[in-house]
Amino acid sequence: MPADPINTTLKFLADLDEPLVYIPSRGGGDATDHVGNFTMREVSIHDGRRDKASSSLDVEGFKLVSQTTAVDDFYDDVQLEQVYHEEVKTWLAEIMGAARIEVFDDTRRSSSVNQQKLKNIREPAEIVHNDYTAASGVKRLRDHFADSPDEAQELLQRRFAIVNVWRSVAGPVYNHALAMCDATTVRAEDLVAVERRAEDRIGELQVALHDPAQRWYYFPEMQMDEALLIKTFDSETDGRTRFTLHSPFTDPEVSVDAPPRESIETRCLVFF
Repeated sequence: MPADPINTTLKFLADLDEPLVYIPSRGGGDATDHVGNFTMREVSIHDGRRDKASSSLDVEGFKLVSQTTAVDDFYDDVQLEQVYHEEVKTWLAEIMGAARIEVFDDTRRSSSVNQQKLKNIREPAEIVHNDYTAASGVKRLRDHFADSPDEAQELLQRRFAIVNVWRSVAGPVYNHALAMCDATTVRAEDLVAVERRAEDRIGELQVALHDPAQRWYYFPEMQMDEALLIKTFDSETDGRTRFTLHSPFTDPEVSVDAPPRESIETRCLVFF
């Protein structure tokens, strides 16, 4: 039988009465600013290991995979560039049947403010969101190939997706794990585009209005040899999942003395 769900709260968009802007943190102990009307809503988050063990990127929008790595220090940029990125490309190509993969971002996070300050990393993104919209997914491809606009235009003629590869970098994840919303339970009207105003780039992401029909999952105590794949954009409009809502959450049953979460998310352009 499935384990009892975790009852907790997530941060949703409350209404559209105020202008919306998402201003991401820079890292080192600061915090992301969510401009607009937001509210905490109660949700039940189900055990994905039992309830969604066979989830699909094209259906639910997320998938847990076993993936060992040769990297022994995820704070070493050289290892990321020379080892991890090549591993990620190999994994994703095999899992998704992709013809080409481009890694364009690594973001390290910790739920410990002390670790954020010590390692100059960011906090968990404490809001229900999806990283891209229909417009900003295309813009991200163009930005990545800014020096080769003709190549970008050629690639835009093919189906492509953006996938976030998320994993722990410091032991099992006991708290502030990622919850994913089954994309088949999300209505188009639940998703709201918001300007993402960073220092170096203006983009766009999605926040969400709460709906009781939304069904949430997480994978308890993720290990360092596991990776969570989240599809945050797909150019295909044939009915498959294009966007996947997700958010970290606090488990009220976990001790305050549990080790803090430390994670890395590696974002990839996936071409078919």
